Amino acid sequence: MTDSPLIASLRAALAARPDDVVLRLHLAQLLLDAGCGPEAVAQIGQVLAGDPGNAAAVELMQRALDPLAPYERELTDVVPPRFAADDRPAPVEGAADRIYDVETPAVRLADVGGMTDVKKRLELAFLGPLRNPELRRLYGKSLRGGLLLYGPPGCGKTFLARAVAGELGAKFLSLSIVDVLDMWIGNSERNLHELFEAARRSAPCVLFLDEIDALGHKRAQLTSSAMRTLSNQLLAELDGVDGNNDGVFVLAATNTPWDVDAALRRPGRLDRVALVLPPDGPARESILRYHLRDRPIANIDLSRLIPDTTDFSGADLAHLCETAAEYAMADAIERGEVRMIEQRDFDRALKEIRPSTGPWFAIARNVALFANEGGTYDDLATYLKSRKFL
Repeated sequence: MTDSPLIASLRAALAARPDDVVLRLHLAQLLLDAGCGPEAVAQIGQVLAGDPGNAAAVELMQRALDPLAPYERELTDVVPPRFAADDRPAPVEGAADRIYDVETPAVRLADVGGMTDVKKRLELAFLGPLRNPELRRLYGKSLRGGLLLYGPPGCGKTFLARAVAGELGAKFLSLSIVDVLDMWIGNSERNLHELFEAARRSAPCVLFLDEIDALGHKRAQLTSSAMRTLSNQLLAELDGVDGNNDGVFVLAATNTPWDVDAALRRPGRLDRVALVLPPDGPARESILRYHLRDRPIANIDLSRLIPDTTDFSGADLAHLCETAAEYAMADAIERGEVRMIEQRDFDRALKEIRPSTGPWFAIARNVALFANEGGTYDDLATYLKSRKFL
């Protein structure tokens, strides 16, 4: 059917009249009927590029992007948005992996308050392609590369990485500088390689590189040849030189992205960047409710607390609830009478606690003003302007 005289004639006619939308859509429909999905998508895409609201083109595109093979359609209908159980590799039980804390998180992205933009970036980079393998093949989407999360401390970067692993139904392995460094020459590089190997054997696995600025600091600023060699080893592991990184999803976090070596952010490594900001109003309310859920509370007006906790990180909000509970408990001990945690306890706590993100924003302001080469920190600058920090 793909070499039918009708399709060949339509192709020739379209070459002579490339602006004929009706002719192009008719050709696309015939290509879909013939099973030529990729070519049909290309034809429909040209129509939508000139007329995004074309109803016929939109309908055809939806049909084209439907799973193309019957068995794939059945699999998509049955498997939830995570890896199918039968596709997961058997648990790694080798003695070499027992020293690493490879876990299976139970949290999901729905458990993460706020972070709408970051979740959209994760959906675009990892989750969407994984849930739709047939579309990933159609568009030639690669799963290589990683995502660098940056922002003030205590805003939930580590929790978010665990939630991504939970969303994928994947293993989770956290790597920090203390897991790697060794006093003997060559051992640090070997430790780093073994950690990556453990992640590869546990695939699908989310490998979380915490405080990546310590492990991948700018090499031009390093005075230690051992640390420079370790940074080179990290680059080699991210490239998968000694092993295949398919199924290993690299997430990294840092409070100081301006100290991270530029080579780490080359395409194929940590080529995507997402800013993790302090929670917004609805997210702060959600976090406060979470930390108060098992505590005795009465007459607390969360709507009063939300405007008073602007720029509070998730850790700051947890500390606020802990401090309010301390005041209520101290009062109960002094009076010899148990009472509930009340609004007055939070009022006292707010006089004592200040957002810990302030010093970070002071540094970030200078970076956004004077070190925003190539627009790397445009999202940060936009946020600082919205908060009138710039």
